[in-house]
Amino acid sequence: MPRIEALCVGETKGVRKHAVNSAAFRTEHGIEGDAHAGPWHRQVSLLSHEDIETVRRNGLRDISPGDFAENIVLSGLDLASLGLGTRLRLGRDVVLSVAQIGKACHSPCRIYQLTGDCIMPRVGLFARVEVGGTVRMGDSVEILDLVPRSRFQAVVLAISDRCSRGEREDTAGPAVAKMLEAGLDLHIYRTEILPDEKPAISDRLRHYCDGHSIDLVVTVGGTGFAPRDVTPEATREVVERLTPGLDEAMRAASLSKTPHAMLSRGASGIRGSTLIINLPGSERAACENLHAILGGLRHGLQKLRGDIADCGRPANADTRHD
Repeated sequence: MPRIEALCVGETKGVRKHAVNSAAFRTEHGIEGDAHAGPWHRQVSLLSHEDIETVRRNGLRDISPGDFAENIVLSGLDLASLGLGTRLRLGRDVVLSVAQIGKACHSPCRIYQLTGDCIMPRVGLFARVEVGGTVRMGDSVEILDLVPRSRFQAVVLAISDRCSRGEREDTAGPAVAKMLEAGLDLHIYRTEILPDEKPAISDRLRHYCDGHSIDLVVTVGGTGFAPRDVTPEATREVVERLTPGLDEAMRAASLSKTPHAMLSRGASGIRGSTLIINLPGSERAACENLHAILGGLRHGLQKLRGDIADCGRPANADTRHD
């Protein structure tokens, strides 16, 4: 049965943590007394006991709990199979929700300098505390809701001043989320409503592209000619590579239904390994646009995950004459 092998806390970020026999988890905060606790998505970190043992067998034998700045060491659980949104129960009460897979490490951190390796960026998980309580070393671990790592992850951002103020109900965002779930069998990690403010939109796009292992971010609204329609500008500010074919396909499909489609300024592009797509704000137009590109999205998302199969043939096609 999966269990907790170690609990670790640290008062300072970027250094080794020390093992404790028990830890108090606070809802939407983290572990009491730990430097990484706070109102963000990486409240606690998790490593597999089996991964740590692999490091030991490879030569780093003098490794103790907390040396990789992990909060929780688990055994008997394949962390590599858990995707965003997976919910775990620790002990009797504490519930965690997986919020990030791995972590970018652009230069050797203090942990790497001390140990000669740091496996947290490669195989670690980060989670939010949904339900708090006290956990002790040796407590059991249970999967409450499993989201397989293989499922694509998406975020839907509705962009509307009036909806953000509660003056109008957002119907387009939920319709798009439902269509994505049905058409791509992906997991909707989060839905949000934002005002038509360029800095706020850009900030949330960076947030989900840079720190969550999200495959797809879809914005709904703010693509027209009105003075406060700034979603395309916010998107172009953060993307690294444009994907104009998606925009052309959506506008062409909409033009067959209304000449107003030529007024849509929606943009799309890639930041890191995340695809960003702008859809119009009306429910009907958003769904029509999404339907036009849905057939090609799965292949594009697979490519962003590193699929090297030839785009022009099935992955198992004979390539001897290439």
